[in-house]
Amino acid sequence: MVDLLKETYGFVFEDELIEEIAKVSKLHLFKEGDILIDFGDYIKRMPLLINGAIKILREDFDEGELLLYFIEKGDTCAMTMACCMGQTKSEIRAIAETDGTVIMIPVEKMEEWLGKYKSWRVYVFNSYNSRLKEMLSAIDHLAFMNMNERLLAYIYEKAKINKTDSIQSTHQEISDDLHTSRVVVSRLLKALENEGKIRLNRGSIELL
Repeated sequence: MVDLLKETYGFVFEDELIEEIAKVSKLHLFKEGDILIDFGDYIKRMPLLINGAIKILREDFDEGELLLYFIEKGDTCAMTMACCMGQTKSEIRAIAETDGTVIMIPVEKMEEWLGKYKSWRVYVFNSYNSRLKEMLSAIDHLAFMNMNERLLAYIYEKAKINKTDSIQSTHQEISDDLHTSRVVVSRLLKALENEGKIRLNRGSIELL
């Protein structure tokens, strides 16, 4: 585990912190589609993502879920940290976007390391800042973008996360993430194809 941590976080954490993380943490392999954290869970461990990608969803009690942001290699989830520190139930769902590996840190170590390691404090504060910017971006998309702009931005983001020029998502999956109907997504995807921005293939959407 030390080698995995050094490869991903060696430029962020001191060697002493990496050694301590390796001693107290658990390595977890996940598959695309796995639910890693669910609404209402008490979170006892905080994730450090070694590889892969995870999408973070917020629950709308009336109409389902809303995509907040993605986390990638080297990231953690600010919402998870907030629940850990406050010892409250999870208000998010974390679903694996791809296969990957995550290291789970015991919650009791988080506060201890804030006082012990400067690199940990910087990492936690920077993570909060990054996730806050992404959530503000999600709010901006909802408030100021029309649905076709949100849809295209979503496709670009998914393609970037998966490091490819296409995404393998169904119209229903997209509509769930964007909090709209499948009919609207299908109509807007066809319009984007007619504009020459994407190509609709069987089971995939290709960026042009």
